[in-house]
Amino acid sequence: MFAQRKMACVTGGTGYVASLLIKYLLEKGYVVNTTARNPDNQKKMSHLLDLQKCGDLKIFKADMAEEGSFDSAIAGCDVVFHLATPVHFASEDPENDMIKPATKGTLDILRACKESKTVKRVVLTSSAATVSINKLDGKGLVMDEECWTDVEFLASEKPPTWGYPASKTLAETAAWTFAKENEIDLITVIPSLVAGPSLTPDVPSSICLALSMLTGNEFLMKGLIGMQMLSGSISITHVEDVVRAHLFLAETASAAGRYICCNYNTSVPELAKFLKERYPQYEIPTEFGEVPSEAKLIISSEKLKKEGFTFKYGIQEIYDESVEYLKTTGILKK
Repeated sequence: MFAQRKMACVTGGTGYVASLLIKYLLEKGYVVNTTARNPDNQKKMSHLLDLQKCGDLKIFKADMAEEGSFDSAIAGCDVVFHLATPVHFASEDPENDMIKPATKGTLDILRACKESKTVKRVVLTSSAATVSINKLDGKGLVMDEECWTDVEFLASEKPPTWGYPASKTLAETAAWTFAKENEIDLITVIPSLVAGPSLTPDVPSSICLALSMLTGNEFLMKGLIGMQMLSGSISITHVEDVVRAHLFLAETASAAGRYICCNYNTSVPELAKFLKERYPQYEIPTEFGEVPSEAKLIISSEKLKKEGFTFKYGIQEIYDESVEYLKTTGILKK
């Protein structure tokens, strides 16, 4: 599918999934361009500077709010992985802080891919928040790639943190429209909540959310409960599986369309039970009020598996590795 020395661009390189993807690409012999909003921030960039020792990695300054700022990073690339996304969970103006910049920035990146004349495939990182939020009742629902989050419900009801799922859904739908109109080979990867060790200097918020019952962080525990109440489940995947899925889909010629990447679906009460049995040394809460004991739905990765992908990490490995990682950061006591 590619020329001999493959060249990839990874947007948002300072991020959790992006930085591990860069490491994998360098190990596979790719030449990699990545982008950061503030490349002069030595603390935020330290892990990327370390990765430069692993292979040919160039860092470009780019911002989703600035039109054309990704052009030079994308020029000459064979494949583009678009992971950058504006996140402001506490925003009082999600429309201008997240929704508009996410859509506008994504379309600007796709335009640059088209104009490059070299980009053969674009892999866009979406989110399970684009498939699972709806007003459907019942249990045992299966959400697949045909499902889309109900943006009208989000915009009218405005549940907590509604701006993020709305921004991801609207950015992905806009990307599909643009890709079809401009004959761009687009794949979207739809990961669930991501956990597992990180290369980044700061601990990613998704790990803290996934492990909030172990750390005792009340605010994040409420966030986990809110996630189940809004999206219908707690669905978790190891960061390495998410990165492996990105690479697999970039390199598999037959891949087309959307792909959910999720290896474990559960509920807050079921997860608490698992954590209590596996880590008896930590005080895990047992009372969750009106939170349903069973997840309303599962987010299915059947399409990804049928394409030939296999997950490496189950729930035990995801949590064991995340626990060890948080011990090294001091967030969890040894």
